[in-house]
Amino acid sequence: MLLEKNTKFLLFGDSVTDMNRKEQGEGLFEAIGVGYPADIQSFLATSYPDYNIRVINKGISGNTSRDLVKRFDTDVAPYKPENLLILIGINDVWRQFDTPLMTEEACTPEEYEANLEWIIDRSRDFVKQLILVTPYYIEENTSDRMRARMDEYSAIVRKLAEKHGAIFVDMQAAWVKLLKYYHSSYITWDRIHPNSQGALYMAKTILNRLDFDYNREI
Repeated sequence: MLLEKNTKFLLFGDSVTDMNRKEQGEGLFEAIGVGYPADIQSFLATSYPDYNIRVINKGISGNTSRDLVKRFDTDVAPYKPENLLILIGINDVWRQFDTPLMTEEACTPEEYEANLEWIIDRSRDFVKQLILVTPYYIEENTSDRMRARMDEYSAIVRKLAEKHGAIFVDMQAAWVKLLKYYHSSYITWDRIHPNSQGALYMAKTILNRLDFDYNREI
């Protein structure tokens, strides 16, 4: 597996990462939330208990990439995580459609790219494993205006992953595979926020890119 022993794995993002986490984002009583971060934590704890990987959820509902820049120094830097996963961009796009007249609420592709570059540069001193996950819209129709726009932002993530040697997780492509078998309503009520099946699928999609061994003997 690509995560090393005795390291921290911080997940940085919006509501898809948040999923009802408590303020600290780790600890007792489902403090990590009930989304894909919790599933990742459970997989690591049961298949790699000897690795002692500390999983920290720092997702906040409604955040854009601009918000992640603003809270980097409080929510990421103090932890100095060796492993950093960034999944952001959904709200950067969504605000262009649900509040189109409030143009200051969204982030253009240019700002989005600049914000991700800023976070990556600031993480360079302590992050050994950078994981960049594409934003997504759980919709097969690539002509849908929001899906098409989201694909533009996903392309930016791919470009930055290649530029910085990060692990690239194409979550949009992963959803398209699953939609061959299920309608989006089985996975999510709004084509953004996954239910328990969707969260588990996200966790497995990410862990697969980290060469996770589900049959590892402990």
